Amino acid sequence: MPFYNPGSHFGKHVGEIIDVLSSSEISYEILAVSDGSTDRSEEQLATIASDRLTLVRLDQNEGKGAALRAGLSKGRGEYLGFIDGDGDLPANLLANLLEIINREHPDIIFGSKRHPRSEVVYPPLRRIYSWGYQQINRTLFRLPIRDTQTGVKVVRRDVLASVLPRMVEKRFAFDLELFVVARQQGYRNFVEMPVIIGERFSSTVSLHTVRNTLVDTLAIFYRLRVLHFYERDIRGKAEASLLTRSATATQVPTFDSMAS
Repeated sequence: MPFYNPGSHFGKHVGEIIDVLSSSEISYEILAVSDGSTDRSEEQLATIASDRLTLVRLDQNEGKGAALRAGLSKGRGEYLGFIDGDGDLPANLLANLLEIINREHPDIIFGSKRHPRSEVVYPPLRRIYSWGYQQINRTLFRLPIRDTQTGVKVVRRDVLASVLPRMVEKRFAFDLELFVVARQQGYRNFVEMPVIIGERFSSTVSLHTVRNTLVDTLAIFYRLRVLHFYERDIRGKAEASLLTRSATATQVPTFDSMAS
């Protein structure tokens, strides 16, 4: 779970996720990755009594993609995934993920605002940005994905072991690069899942963010089509890289010291 200054509701959101996963009767771990947060949101985790929760700190803000890499590289499960830490996506969505895993054993499950059963309330300008960005992705990459950017996804471990060492994105285009590289590596079983996003929709999209995302998207296209960067041979390095990436992260397995 990546987070950067998520606000006062963060601890409640983490607690709800723990409740959902605990009721599912599966083994799980939660890696909450602070992307250099400065609002003391990490301290909210001190009130949560769970041995399944680990805090990972990045020393400075590096971007959502960097936080996701730090968390995913430390994950130990058969499936590894992420959900945004701001709480806009409710915890009970994870129950749907578990059902899909058991039924279809997909390569990637992704939340989509464009799924016919999704319930989404968000500003018209944000809707226009999202639609336009997906049209660009369809044109550049021919991806059979209607929504690459919604912040909940689960990836099978062997897929991630093949894909993550080839990825370089540190910001908002991480999700797109995940799909592009997975498809380039021959994975096709991508399953779309409905989401619920309420009217709060706390995330903001500035022109600066839009520009940076477009630049990163074009960089992915350049690496894919011109440099053939994602085709490089990494045999023997993939699994080791998955388990050892993000040397700058500080892992804090207990919260007693934070509470004192």
